[in-house]
Amino acid sequence: MAERGPTIEVEFVYSPRPRAVVQRRRRVDASASVMQALRSSGLLADCPELDLTTLTVSVWGRRVTLNQALRDGDRIELCRPLVVDPKVARRERFARQGARGTGLFAQRRPGAKAGYGA
Repeated sequence: MAERGPTIEVEFVYSPRPRAVVQRRRRVDASASVMQALRSSGLLADCPELDLTTLTVSVWGRRVTLNQALRDGDRIELCRPLVVDPKVARRERFARQGARGTGLFAQRRPGAKAGYGA
């Protein structure tokens, strides 16, 4: 059996659709880049819908390139493109609910003082 060099542990996270998450932990070579780690994880083979040209790749929420070097404990996140701009979604939700159904104190307990939601 061939002797391997130093390794690091990396976590991979991908959400193929809302409320579904694929999470894996793998040991990779200490000198591995993000792309090398993705290939060795098997995630690209198991999820054929993964298209690295449209996905954003980040490490701990910060966008990185595919040749970025990794450190022990890094979390590689594969992010789908947004379907709706979050600001637009919030405006539409607010328009549907109206001003009375939003905010911290929208649900008042019967008999509670004004300004206190509990």
